[in-house]
Amino acid sequence: MSAYKALETRLEKSPKCWVVTGAAGFIGSHLVEKLLRLGQQVVGLDSFATGYRANLDAVRASVGEQCWADFRFVEADITDPQACASVAQGADFILHQAALGSVPRSLEDPVTTNRANVDGFLNMLVAARDAGVSRFVYAASSSTYGDHPGLPKVEDRIGRPRSPYAVTKYVNELYAQVFASSYGMDCIGLRYFNVFGPRQDPNGAYAAVIPRWFGELCRGDVPRINGDGETSRDFCYVDNAVQANLLAATVDDAQACNKVYNVAVGDRTTLNELFAAIRTLLAGSNPELASVEAVHGETRAGDVRHSQADISRARELLGYAPSHTVHQGLAETCRWFLQERQE
Repeated sequence: MSAYKALETRLEKSPKCWVVTGAAGFIGSHLVEKLLRLGQQVVGLDSFATGYRANLDAVRASVGEQCWADFRFVEADITDPQACASVAQGADFILHQAALGSVPRSLEDPVTTNRANVDGFLNMLVAARDAGVSRFVYAASSSTYGDHPGLPKVEDRIGRPRSPYAVTKYVNELYAQVFASSYGMDCIGLRYFNVFGPRQDPNGAYAAVIPRWFGELCRGDVPRINGDGETSRDFCYVDNAVQANLLAATVDDAQACNKVYNVAVGDRTTLNELFAAIRTLLAGSNPELASVEAVHGETRAGDVRHSQADISRARELLGYAPSHTVHQGLAETCRWFLQERQE
């Protein structure tokens, strides 16, 4: 039995209280859904700055009213210390997902990004400390590797940040280290590598590439590839990220605590390969899409050329084992987009 399957069984027998910040967001809503399916008590916090009520509605429809009764939602911002303190009371675990993502957004408005990602993060750390929360798990980012050229990316070797967003996520790691050493907290950071899947927003200036391309192809728009398309990423399906959060929150090995972990598949896909895969999947229901070609534009400021994760630390210390490859995840995501179009 895998570590994750054993954990699911254990949680079903012994429910805990979980706080999920950013609960109405993409990853946060998937965490809420999984925890409710496992019979857990869940408190969600979100300001709807980037999250959507529709995501929570989708979770409710998916889990049913009996499970939904175990969920309490608080509409508030992590920049409000009192709100953070309120939701932390009585919690066993905090899964901190709330943040302002996007490298371009941070370049355009570094002050707002810092307020959410640094001030808000510190508020949640203080709240977790004061409430005596057992484990604080937070969304870190592969952007922390910055300009370090090595592949695959290993947790202990990072470069200089290339965007304000990357700076804020590195500051999160530093704060977590200090709170662990100064206050005896258990903190674990998860460096996400390009997480994707159902409910990820395809619209807006800061939409991630996978939902944006699915959306554009479904609408009949011409997708745009930044640069020559040979930029590569370790795309990670959302179920893998959910697994990593639950394993990190509950791991018993003291050696596994107060570390950061890569959360990815350990593979690399170029943007050109990614576009071709998405186009092929959608062409299965609309053959006309098979001939659509993307246009190429300028390379995006602040981006690194290649990214790929070494996930051996997460495998060894957390028992992490990705359930979906990039192609399996894309197939699941395609089914969701096609279903959304029909509704």
